[in-house]
This record gives sequence, structure tokens and C-alpha cells, in this order.
Amino acid sequence: MNALNLVFMGTSSFALPSLEGLCRSRHRVEAVITRPDRPRGRGHQTTHPPVKKAAMEQHLKIYQPASLKDPGLIEELQRISPQLVVVVDYGKVVPAVIRDLALQGSINLHPSLLPRYRGAAPIQRAVMDGEEKTGLSVICLEEELDSGDIILQQEEPIYLEDTAGDLHRRLSHKGAHLLLEAVDLIARGEEDRIPQDPGKATSAPPLKKIDEMLNWQSTGTELVNQVRGLYPVPGAYTFFRGRRLKVWKASLSSGGCGGEPGEILSLKPEGVEVATRDGSIVLQEVQPEGKKKMDAGSFCRGYQPVTGEKLTSAGE
Repeated sequence: MNALNLVFMGTSSFALPSLEGLCRSRHRVEAVITRPDRPRGRGHQTTHPPVKKAAMEQHLKIYQPASLKDPGLIEELQRISPQLVVVVDYGKVVPAVIRDLALQGSINLHPSLLPRYRGAAPIQRAVMDGEEKTGLSVICLEEELDSGDIILQQEEPIYLEDTAGDLHRRLSHKGAHLLLEAVDLIARGEEDRIPQDPGKATSAPPLKKIDEMLNWQSTGTELVNQVRGLYPVPGAYTFFRGRRLKVWKASLSSGGCGGEPGEILSLKPEGVEVATRDGSIVLQEVQPEGKKKMDAGSFCRGYQPVTGEKLTSAGE
């Protein structure tokens, strides 16, 4: 099997196992393209993307263009003349001038079983939707988002207690192995490329603020799945006494029904029981506005909620 020289494009922590796996392989990562540094936190300190930090440790050539159509970047890539461009959670659409630059084309690792969950938030959306399985797809990059031919796929179960963070970690590591398998197949000229069925495509658009707000008219299962799917970022929220209350962990209650949606039904050792459309859930870990995360016991001691009080959505 011939070793391929690659250009790797990625930004987030999801891409790290893939980059590290390719660096350990017989293939050669000639350069890394990642997003520009950004100010973060209260002090607005400039921080490197996770992929940049890893690339620096590997002593790789790094490019952080403001635009992927930058003539200087294209000239550098033409000089490198990669055989394959590998994209893992770069965070922006890759233009044709880069997609078509490599002899073997460009491939992308996507954390869903395409054509399901095309888009920017496939992991969060799958958990929020209560899916029992998802997976990974290595595809050819095309102009239409996440629409390219499938080279390899692998299923992954979603367990009842999984958060988006749990699933993110598992898929990032398993995805690295699947990606390397796909690169090896391409190097041997043995890859199959199976077109996606656009009629089966579903969307996973970026999360918006409205997706984070708990609607107590929803079922208990829907609310628990929403909390799971938004952990560890950005988090679900509701309002308590007119102020935002983040909800980081919740479970279905084994108790009965009763009460209006959003009404606090009881204060249990394991958490605060709140009525939903079809029953109740227990809030186990919360974060009042301006405070740190705390378990429900600490919340009850500090804020002394009482039965009959209501948690609300915005505008109620």
C-alpha cells in the first residue's frame, strides 16, 4: 500500500483523535488548516483551536486563513500538491478550489449515519430526538452539505444515560479508526463509493437559543432528552422566579402525575420534581443565573423552592 500525502482540515476537539491517528499512520500529514484563533472567556484572551494545539505538538505546518479562498493559501496548497484532503469538523463549507485540488479528492468524517442528520449539530440533535442509534460516515466532499458518496459507515448505539458529550467522545475516537480505514482503502484504490439517497435525508441545523429553552408542555421524555442532548454545552434552561436556571441533569420521575406543567410537585432527596405534559421529571443538577453548578440539594437549601411554585419558559 502506498502512503498518501495529506492536508488535514479540522478545528474542534472532535477532530483530535483523527489527526493524531493519521500522524501515527504511514500516511504523511503535510499541512493542517484550522480556523483562526479567537478571543474567549471573560478576559477575551486569544486562544488556539484544539487542532492547532495538537498540530503544534506534532510540529506540523499550520494555516489559519480568514477565507478558504485566500490566494496565498491556494498557492501554498498547490505547492504541497496533496494526494488527499481530509476534513473533520472544520466548521465551514470547503470550497471547490480546495475540494478539487487533491488527486484523490477530498473526504469528510461526519458523526451520523448519512443521509440522516446532515448539518452542523448531528450529535446533539440525535440525542435530543431520542434516537437509539447513530453512527459515523466517511464521505466524499461535494458542494451540497454532507451529500457526497459514502465510503464507509459504522453504527453506534445511543444509551439511555448518554449525553451529547458522552456520544461526542465515543464517536471522535471510533471515527478516527474508521477514517484511517477509509484512507487506507483509498491508498490501495479499493474504496467503494455509494451514492446517498436524498429522499432519506434529514437535517441537523446549528443549535439556536430556542432549542435550549425547556418547554414544560413537552413530555417528560422529550425534556430529559433535551437536557441530555445539550450537555455539556450549551445547556438547557428554564426560568425560576423570573431568572434563568440552567438544568444540567434530569431524569424521569417514578412518581405519579398531577399539577400544571412547570409546577414544582415535590422536593425529593434526589432532586426537584417538576410536572410535565404527561407526568414529571426530577431536576438533579442546576445552575442559577450568575452562580456555579450545584446539585439539587444545594439548590433547595440555598433558594428554598416550595411546592406549587412554577418554572416557566421565556415570556410566561
